[in-house]
Amino acid sequence: MPRAKSRSARRRGWRTAANSDRHELYELSVQGCESDCALFDRVFKQWTGRLPRSLREDFCGTALLCREWVQWRKGNSGVGVDLDPAVLVRARSALAALPARERARVTLLQGDVNHTASEPTDLLVALNFSYFVLHTRKQLRDYFAKAFTHVRPGGMAFFDAYGGSGSWSVGEEERSLDGFVYVWHQAQVNPINHHVVNHIHFRFPDGSEMRRAFTYRWRLWTIPEIVEVLEEVGFVRPTVLWEGTERSTGEGNGVFKPTTRGEACEGWIVYVAAQRPRTSARAAPRIGRDRRAT
Repeated sequence: MPRAKSRSARRRGWRTAANSDRHELYELSVQGCESDCALFDRVFKQWTGRLPRSLREDFCGTALLCREWVQWRKGNSGVGVDLDPAVLVRARSALAALPARERARVTLLQGDVNHTASEPTDLLVALNFSYFVLHTRKQLRDYFAKAFTHVRPGGMAFFDAYGGSGSWSVGEEERSLDGFVYVWHQAQVNPINHHVVNHIHFRFPDGSEMRRAFTYRWRLWTIPEIVEVLEEVGFVRPTVLWEGTERSTGEGNGVFKPTTRGEACEGWIVYVAAQRPRTSARAAPRIGRDRRAT
């Protein structure tokens, strides 16, 4: 169900399962960091009257977004946080390819996003449904409460989500890209607790396949749940940014705009944006304060 937002890939000869790197394939098939940066700029400026400069990327993986962010505008800085030391090794290797002046503006931190401190930033983002690894309402609330503290007063947070009727179906969807096929495999769906198991496979022109290159055991959070918990922890103006549609094809056009009404379609991806108030009459709730779990 989840699809790339916007991307381009340069052909480098025939790819095979043996000569391909799963993280590179993921970046090419899933992430659209240029369009993400443009969205952050547009919405942040509309809300605050200025452009953002600093960004924290939670669950950053290879930190592609951080790398794109510091190249996006002179003076931008990025902090990437991830629990997996192995993927951060690859992130640091990719970071080494940047010019020194840009490389110096990226900080990569290994640790749990709830317990890894950094200076508050203009933007905090958790994309590619990474926070869906949190399976209970308490876990989601704890994370959003901590995220609140990592955003500067007046700054913003962005999270994405997916859904639609197709998100409850078991099966595979394929997309042909430059030299390989991306396969999204919904293997298990439990409508009682909203737990899902999804895999990403990659297939290649020579017939080889990289099966279960990535596996996700998520809770499929709904938009109302996300919005309600953001408000509970102190964020204001939680706003759904819905993707527009190309009239000629009926497919998404990559342009996300605020709305209070979506379309009951087979598959959709949204961003949820929210702001930390410039001044607050009360502090953000402490982690663990809400004992409810579902």
